[in-house]
Amino acid sequence: MDAHSRGRADEIDPADQWVLNPQTGNYELRLDHSAGQSPAAQQAPARPRRSTVPSPTPADTPVEAPVPGQRRRRVTEPGGGAQQPPSSRRKRKQGASRKKKVLLWTGGTMALVLVGGGTGAYLLYNKLDGNIDVVDPVGLESKGFRKGEDFNVLIIGTDKRTGAGNGGYGDNNSPGHADTTILFHVAKDRTNATAVSIPRDLMTTIPECQSRQPDGSILTIPGQRQARFNVSLGQDGRDPGCTMRTVKELTGLTVDHFMMVDFNAVKELTTAVGGVKVCVEKAVDDPKSHLKLPAGESVIEGEQALAFVRTRSSFGNKSDLDRIAIQQQFLGSMIRQMKSDETLTSPSKLLDLAEAATNALTVDKGIGSLSKLQDLAKELAGIDTKNISFATLPVIDNPAEPKPITVVPHPTQAPQLFAALQADISLTEVKKKTQDAKNAQAQAQAKLLQGPRAQAADVRVDVFNGSGIQGAAQSTIVWLQNEQGVNRSTNKSNAPEKAAKTTLTYAPNQADQARKLADMMGLAATALKPGTQAAGEREPMTLVLGADFKGAGVPINGPTKAPDVEKVEADKQVCAK
Repeated sequence: MDAHSRGRADEIDPADQWVLNPQTGNYELRLDHSAGQSPAAQQAPARPRRSTVPSPTPADTPVEAPVPGQRRRRVTEPGGGAQQPPSSRRKRKQGASRKKKVLLWTGGTMALVLVGGGTGAYLLYNKLDGNIDVVDPVGLESKGFRKGEDFNVLIIGTDKRTGAGNGGYGDNNSPGHADTTILFHVAKDRTNATAVSIPRDLMTTIPECQSRQPDGSILTIPGQRQARFNVSLGQDGRDPGCTMRTVKELTGLTVDHFMMVDFNAVKELTTAVGGVKVCVEKAVDDPKSHLKLPAGESVIEGEQALAFVRTRSSFGNKSDLDRIAIQQQFLGSMIRQMKSDETLTSPSKLLDLAEAATNALTVDKGIGSLSKLQDLAKELAGIDTKNISFATLPVIDNPAEPKPITVVPHPTQAPQLFAALQADISLTEVKKKTQDAKNAQAQAQAKLLQGPRAQAADVRVDVFNGSGIQGAAQSTIVWLQNEQGVNRSTNKSNAPEKAAKTTLTYAPNQADQARKLADMMGLAATALKPGTQAAGEREPMTLVLGADFKGAGVPINGPTKAPDVEKVEADKQVCAK
């Protein structure tokens, strides 16, 4: 029998020998006789890890529970002696909510147990706290989590081939590019969250950034226009702070925190929870990713789970966008498993999950400790999985390439999605949130916008660009004509000067046209400027786009409902096709 099974070893961290008693909620010391245990503790029979918890025993006999993964090192006091925990014990409150066990999940990388209560828990706490890698992005100050405000966490899965068995995947020398990236938006009222996947082959602007190098020096890296999104990390020495800035440039959303993992995270986290359930419509045998699955449902973990999220050849059109859809389905299933009774009521799974998660994570300084990750967990704990939506940034093939292999943001749908996130609008249409927004919009526009509407084909309008955004008038014309049926619209190029607000000027006999255009563009009543003289039959209205213009099809006055984008909720099991 080895030292682990005997419950003793000369070089085992004492923190590893404090075990949770699920009946009392306390951590109890399990050492050899020389450690000075109480007689009751010495009498307790040692059991191997993951042993079955015995039936209730007398109060003076400790009951053993599974031990978290051990590390071969000794924790010592300055004087050289092994640390001993204080003798006081705290019991957990009876009837505590499952949420009080606080499981952290955030997208697909993430799980962390708040270890609290019980004698000696601080040793385990310090061990987990020491597992976390921290990067302090230059010039990005964390604001933490403020009540009543939404926040955004960038989850980055890199293609760095560190870890056992990962060297054979693709480019073994990759510095770690942004292979899988998810912007996780948490609503200010904490009722919902939206996870938006950003394609790695998206062409976008990477702004100039300063990156902290391994030797502690700070490197200034020039920006790039029309670069692949995935090189915002790793390339030319860029750190996660550069990716955070790139996402802000792309979406207009401030990224408050980041969490970064490599291939090992998928293997270790799926193993820690005992596997993740997936579903495929037909049997899979992919020689590239080595994924083999029968048709229907399977439970996968470790190497098989990594193969599932990496495969390009097994589903859809064998593209990166199809792989994103598979990853979203996998992450939804993983969240369900992490929040399930099977996980939350198992001390061994929770401790394994905490060990795997803290070992896997690299985070920013703002959440760079167990206590700060605990704060994040509390912010997320109450969100129902049915109100967690996964979506992919809407894109089109890159028109600059004769045979497109990259993509660019969809000219209307992408700005609509960004505007919804900026306005904290849920893709799951949380009833109270959307209704409040609709009521406010309706009250503001009720008087001026009452009356009949013209048909879209009868609306005549000249569009001037006063927004300062290049191409704003033309993109609006394309949207009006192709998606709204306003064919009598004309691009009049730049306005004489920049405008702070978008305005629509119209004659009294054009009021029905103005109301129709206001409905389409989400114009507030204050944007409508009625004239005093009647217009000729063919005379157009004048629309001047202002600095509040955020994109063609994006309501000027802010969205009141979620955009129509493909999405999947985390509570739904979907079979991969």
